[in-house]
Amino acid sequence: MKVLLVFGVYVFLNHVNPVFAQEEQIKIAKLSQANHEGLAEIQTEFRKRNPGYDLHYVDRFMSLESKDRTQVVFLQEGGGTATIFDAQGGERSSKVSVGDIIMLQNGETMKADSLLSMLVFTIPEKPADYIPAFIRPDWDPNITDEPGGCATETNAYRRILLTWKKEVGEYVYHAINAHRVRIMDSFSHYHPVDIGFDEFYLVQMVLPGAKLITSEKVHLLSRPDKITLEQTKDLFKSYSLDVGDLVYLPRGVMHRGFGGVLAQVITVPGFIPGSEFGVDHLIRQINERFNLRNEDALPFNRQASAFQVIK
Repeated sequence: MKVLLVFGVYVFLNHVNPVFAQEEQIKIAKLSQANHEGLAEIQTEFRKRNPGYDLHYVDRFMSLESKDRTQVVFLQEGGGTATIFDAQGGERSSKVSVGDIIMLQNGETMKADSLLSMLVFTIPEKPADYIPAFIRPDWDPNITDEPGGCATETNAYRRILLTWKKEVGEYVYHAINAHRVRIMDSFSHYHPVDIGFDEFYLVQMVLPGAKLITSEKVHLLSRPDKITLEQTKDLFKSYSLDVGDLVYLPRGVMHRGFGGVLAQVITVPGFIPGSEFGVDHLIRQINERFNLRNEDALPFNRQASAFQVIK
């Protein structure tokens, strides 16, 4: 049973009971390496957890073939002009650069005038007709900075490309969501298996020392009154991040970006409201219970630790 402390009162949520016993592992693919280390493992797990979806990485190509489903293409390296050709002989062209999304419908192909590297998701659901073929977060006047989520500072770079609801962004698509964001110090959170979503970080820039903090033991974090001092010693893992990393965060894994990461944050399905559960208040309680200080203290986001955060 999941236990949350909200304004000093424990709240019990039964829906997350089974997810953490499995201790799901995050996976990281080094897309900038020639062999794309780790990508096959991500593909296998992602397909298993999300029937009808697929993903692959296209490294330094000038074209994409058609599929019988929608392809959502995240441009990771390169730039230039891309042209989409539909089955009726029509075509649309646009400049493209790192951080852009290209939407290919059933039967459409794409050609570019230079080499591009792209992360491609195959999606079972067709997007609405009003969503443009080229989504360019740094050039589309409909996409502006929207502080929140993993970037709450007032000067945050957080641009929502595909969203769950119109109140948040211009282009609504429930099958997959994405926002390009600069993460300096996100709050620690997870997405429950039964009501949440899988999440990816597609890393596009990093500052020295940038890292990802994770925990597969939210079932222990959720009971700060029951956890033992010995159990606190291996609650978290820390991963240094590099440009070209694709980080797969399955439902149920706690995560927190820190230190300066510019990434496409991609969720499958979309970012379902009310399924982002903060745990910084619980981590803070554990530190206080065992008087953990300085280098012994468990890491948490202080701003998000006063009470339970649910988004």
